[in-house]
Amino acid sequence: MRDIAGRLERHQVLLCLAALAAGGVLGLLVPSVAGYAEAAITPVLALLLYATFLGVPVRALTAALRDRRFLVTVLVVNVVVVPPVVLALTRIIAHDEALLVGVLLVLLTPCVDYVLVFTGLAGGARERLLAATPLLMLAQMVLLPVVLRVVLGPEVVAAVDLEPFVRAFLVLIVLPLAAAWLTQVLAARGPAGWSRAVRTWTAGVEAAMVPLMMATLLVVVASQIAGVGARFGSLLLVIPVFVLFAAVMVPLGILAGRIARLDVAGTRAVALSGVTRNSLVVLPLALALPARFDLAPLVVVTQTLVELLVLVVLVRLVPRFVPHPARVRGPA
Repeated sequence: MRDIAGRLERHQVLLCLAALAAGGVLGLLVPSVAGYAEAAITPVLALLLYATFLGVPVRALTAALRDRRFLVTVLVVNVVVVPPVVLALTRIIAHDEALLVGVLLVLLTPCVDYVLVFTGLAGGARERLLAATPLLMLAQMVLLPVVLRVVLGPEVVAAVDLEPFVRAFLVLIVLPLAAAWLTQVLAARGPAGWSRAVRTWTAGVEAAMVPLMMATLLVVVASQIAGVGARFGSLLLVIPVFVLFAAVMVPLGILAGRIARLDVAGTRAVALSGVTRNSLVVLPLALALPARFDLAPLVVVTQTLVELLVLVVLVRLVPRFVPHPARVRGPA
């Protein structure tokens, strides 16, 4: 099983790109699949996060909570650095209120779910990033209404319901994390027969990480690609904004990690946290906006599609941008 998992991990970028392509083809050729694929996003993503959390021992998470330097750095990047970057980039689409609302909604909210998976794949400190998720959730719930009020006025703020943030945190973080911890406890302390069975189960789930990632990418793209394609012309302007955001935030995140003197894994995690946004949680907020903002949900979806492509590439690039120090060889 480990051999299979190893082969999948070695080819994970190509496999993820294949899943993205398959989701796009499926969504465009069979539009009726969109509803089923959308319904599958949350359970598939929850399974993926469960598999991710299985690899995070409770002791590692407890230690991560004490890493104040990392926690502060992640918060500074997402709360202090991201907003001015977003406000500068949105000058490109400032003339279109619907596009502007969609871009602000999605780029001002740091991801707290699948960023953990991509961080692990890139060799980043996923356990420390997991420890930061409650702080990131609280920060975006406070920051988003403030920035929207300043830029767009109180009417848009009044239409924003923060319930999806709480629901997503419970369903995508708390429940999978609790299930993973229970699995770890059963594997370590359960009856002998149970422990062996649970350890076998754990090995199987961890080996399924790449297939679960592929399934997540496929259902997300299949569920949204038709809607984006139908109004692609209106959405063209936001694509450069999302690409530029990633291009700017990667070096800024790496710089922040180095200024804070974080280790390699911590710096990689900060960089990916700065890039990855909370699109799956923000989408219900965009759908609840008044009719004149009908493009905002599609803007959020477009960001998801762009971001997934970017993240698949960054899994390989970030370790090259933030490599482990070369080992000093002893005398021959």
